Amino acid sequence: MVGIKDVARQAGVSVGTVSNVINRPEMVAEETRARVQAVIARLGYVRSESARHLRAGRSRIIALLVLDMTNPFFADVATGAERAAREAGLGVMLCNSAQSPAEEADYLALFAEQRVRGVLIIPADTSGRNLAGFRRHGIPYVVVDRVVPSAEGCSVSVDDVTGGTLAARHLLAQGHRELVYVSGPMHLSQCRDRHTGALTALREAGLPEGALRRIEGERLDVAAGRDAGARLLGMIPRPTAVFCANDLLALGVLQALFAAGVSVPGDIALVGYDDIEFAAAAAVPLTSVRQPAFRMGRTAADLLIEETGERAGEHRHQRIVLQPELVVRDSSISASRP
Repeated sequence: MVGIKDVARQAGVSVGTVSNVINRPEMVAEETRARVQAVIARLGYVRSESARHLRAGRSRIIALLVLDMTNPFFADVATGAERAAREAGLGVMLCNSAQSPAEEADYLALFAEQRVRGVLIIPADTSGRNLAGFRRHGIPYVVVDRVVPSAEGCSVSVDDVTGGTLAARHLLAQGHRELVYVSGPMHLSQCRDRHTGALTALREAGLPEGALRRIEGERLDVAAGRDAGARLLGMIPRPTAVFCANDLLALGVLQALFAAGVSVPGDIALVGYDDIEFAAAAAVPLTSVRQPAFRMGRTAADLLIEETGERAGEHRHQRIVLQPELVVRDSSISASRP
């Protein structure tokens, strides 16, 4: 590999001059700078970022660990984080825990080994043990899409209880009096909070908790939604309104209902959550609770950049809670109901 000493020898300058051309070009005379840059281009020299980390004591890489890289919601979170990082001259390493606490632990160990600048994490381990173990490495982190359980780090989340309330309240306003909640694993706080919000809407309407039935799946993807749709079709009495914990589940339910000849929204009204791009483009445009995913990722990255920057001593941990918004489309509006 070509090293900085090779560049210096070929350009007839010191190693320090080459370093200044790379890092502080304004300190080098224009003629010398041009000569060094020409040698760098000819030799194909690329500086060693790992060596630079050792000298500087910190990395230029932020790690982002998401639950499911195939979910467009997390892609939007990542895009927001990447924008903030890029503006700060940093890069983002995107990793996928696949909703597995064990895989999450492996990635956190890797981040510690690589001494990344900081970590943005959407936790799969709801017990907090993985993050508790990670704290001893002294690498700052921000919890995304969750409320951090202690004051030991920042968090950026959405009020999912309110989001669940908005979804169920909308279905009740359409005249439905019994709902089904299609959920992913209930150990995930988002799934629990959205369920809690739906129950809140039932109480507001004077309905018992039993008016909300629940189908719990192992994952939060389209395949799990299709499985839930098959179970819905076997329910007696068959529900007239369904609220899904995310849009991928809702799209899977929609596929299963269409395959069985069940009309949406004529026979069953359907509401999703996240408002991913595919929601509006579905065969029946999907009513969904919109989360500000891009803003969430950007805000989280901004907090981490502040905590790891030159004014880190002034940083104070924050818990930022963003508000969701109901976006009404065809999937939940039936002409036969008020």
